[in-house]
Amino acid sequence: MSSEKKLKSGISAKSNRWLLFLPIQMRNSFQNRPNLHKVLINTFWLFADRILRMGMGLLVGVWVARYLGPEQFGTMNYATAFVGLFSAIGSLGLNGIVVRDLVREPENANTILGTAFLLQLFGGLLAFILGIIAVTFVRPDDEIAQQMIAVLGFVTVFKASETIRYWFEAKIQSKYIVWIENGTFLIFAAIKVILILNVATLMDFVWINFAEGLVTAIGIFSIYVWSGGHLTAWRGHYSQAKKLLKDSWPLILSGIAVMVYMRIDQIMLGQMLDDKAVGVYSAAVRISEVWYFIPLAIISSVYPSIIEAKSVNEALYLDRLQRLFNFMALISIIVAIFLTLFANIVVETLYGNEYKEANNVLVLLAWAGLFTSVGCASAKWVVIEGYFLNALIRVVAAAIINIIANLFLIPAYGIQGAAISTLLAYATANWLSLSISPKTRICFIMQTKAIFSLGGLLCRQGT
Repeated sequence: MSSEKKLKSGISAKSNRWLLFLPIQMRNSFQNRPNLHKVLINTFWLFADRILRMGMGLLVGVWVARYLGPEQFGTMNYATAFVGLFSAIGSLGLNGIVVRDLVREPENANTILGTAFLLQLFGGLLAFILGIIAVTFVRPDDEIAQQMIAVLGFVTVFKASETIRYWFEAKIQSKYIVWIENGTFLIFAAIKVILILNVATLMDFVWINFAEGLVTAIGIFSIYVWSGGHLTAWRGHYSQAKKLLKDSWPLILSGIAVMVYMRIDQIMLGQMLDDKAVGVYSAAVRISEVWYFIPLAIISSVYPSIIEAKSVNEALYLDRLQRLFNFMALISIIVAIFLTLFANIVVETLYGNEYKEANNVLVLLAWAGLFTSVGCASAKWVVIEGYFLNALIRVVAAAIINIIANLFLIPAYGIQGAAISTLLAYATANWLSLSISPKTRICFIMQTKAIFSLGGLLCRQGT
């Protein structure tokens, strides 16, 4: 049998038929590296998900922003940011830990999933209650903000369904989650367009966001059962909960700190200036974050293979990490340069003249994205190495820096001051702080190589 026929006979699975369209040398490489094949397929699905969301989400989001105007758009984003401060309590920092345990202990999957679900359900309820209490102190006379935060806050309860996402991530089968989330997203994007055409109120959009969260959660549970999962087999165990929380408690606190230094600028702008400032600033944030699906999709796909490399060979493990940092830095620098050159055109084309003050903010946030991208990769390294307390200290310090910087820079420079504070916080938490401890210095060195060799293009580990 010829080598061509052997390759064709080896590509029997329906999901692998796409390999037939590749040159024979590439096909042979994929056939001999099944794990790489799974990673690429998983990354493709995550990319398809985020590209669709990026395109349609930006289109509908811009339409909503233009329709509401900077002030009402700012009010909605203020409420979203406020709820975000408590969202880390809902997730309990379990994402990477649950995926790690599912990869290491697949025989205990039902116990891990059942326990994680109960923990996140309780965490979501706690986050909801705390959010309502907090807003009554921060904005005691703002009934609209209180209503919005109550409605959006309950969506954190639905986030318990993300336990199933962890299961699919561990199996490198994210396409099922993509099916559900994209289908739901498209339906509700169409509904938002209908709301605009029918001159809907601000609260109508808030309730639609609530409904989207509920329908997505129901869909995720349904696809899990459809793909062969058994919810009735899930079991919650105190010992498993204790084990998960023992690893995750620093991540819970660090998650809260992360949300503080990521979203506190919008809240402080709303308190120190007005909701219109929040709306303009949020427009820049939306654009600066629209490409974040790329590093998140890649990292989610390669994370299981990096965990496996750690148990096989330290040199292989470090090499894969360096390659990941290299790529994260490279794509971040490309995006930052593009937005620096064309920020004015991008903002005014998308949002119009009402949001033109977002131009300079976008440039600053674009470069903050560099540290966000490499930080997402280092966050997985922290989980693998178990340096949770160190991570907590770093992000708490960054949150404090962001708050203090905002107090001085917002009065002096307005929304640009908030962007400068965010850039300082991101650089501190995701890069500079790693140089302090001997335990984390190796990660700082790898990140620095990636950043200052233009994403590792000149770095041997990345070639």
